[in-house]
Amino acid sequence: MGTPEFPDLGKHCSVDDCKLIDFLPFTCDRCRQVFCLEHRSYNKHSCPNADRQDVTVVICPLCAKGVRLIPDEDPNITWETHVNTECDPSNYEKVTKKKKCPVPGCKDILTFSNTIKCRDCLVDHCLKHRFGPDHKCPGPKKSEAGFPFMGLLSRSRKEESKPNRAPTSSSSAWATSILNAASTVRASAEASMSKLSSEISQKWQIAKDGMGQSSSSSGGIGQEECPQCGAKFSSVTTLVEHVEKVHERNGNRPGMKKVTIDVCPKCSRGFRDPVSLVQHVERDHGGTSRT
Repeated sequence: MGTPEFPDLGKHCSVDDCKLIDFLPFTCDRCRQVFCLEHRSYNKHSCPNADRQDVTVVICPLCAKGVRLIPDEDPNITWETHVNTECDPSNYEKVTKKKKCPVPGCKDILTFSNTIKCRDCLVDHCLKHRFGPDHKCPGPKKSEAGFPFMGLLSRSRKEESKPNRAPTSSSSAWATSILNAASTVRASAEASMSKLSSEISQKWQIAKDGMGQSSSSSGGIGQEECPQCGAKFSSVTTLVEHVEKVHERNGNRPGMKKVTIDVCPKCSRGFRDPVSLVQHVERDHGGTSRT
């Protein structure tokens, strides 16, 4: 067997009737013997350990779980071990009972591909009843409004007010701690709200005072007085309109003198005398009377 250069090359087949020299032998992974190409399978060389790595699972009729049978162990022993340790009959309904659509009259089984959860009532429905009107959705649950600890406080007060019921020391201590925490949080919230409201009122008063001062200052600077009746106006335009409407109409009466007011083209200030208007332009606006 082999050659002088490779003395270990090739091996005989382990089958007694074969004993063929194979230069590329096969080693069985169960019995660890060497075989030729013809006898390499388990059935061809009658391997005694052919079922050693086989996986056989039996479904338990009590809990619907899979029980793996050990090759070198009696199946009855494996079954008794499962029943005494892992078997849970309550799991049978969970596994075998198929979930259906909760809509009355619908028999569709809810699977992975046809199950949709309603975003309002958070209940699984089939594709046909996925919309709210189809399954008469009651809508989202209303959250309890108000202080978050009020429900807990009312519940603890009801429990304390019930007669013939002696609470333990641990429950009373727990309720007292919850009440203290709730009162502390509520007091801090009320204090912060009152502080915020006072700051807002102060800022609002300061803003109102500033607006009043600005309006009074602007009104004092821009007031124009009628030379005939003494009435005051915020702008020259209103003063001119007043003179045209009131005094020019009455100017047709005998004894009344018509007054003409000239307006500065740059600052809109009124002057009864044209000379005063020219002097004002030269003095305040840098103009010249020659133009």
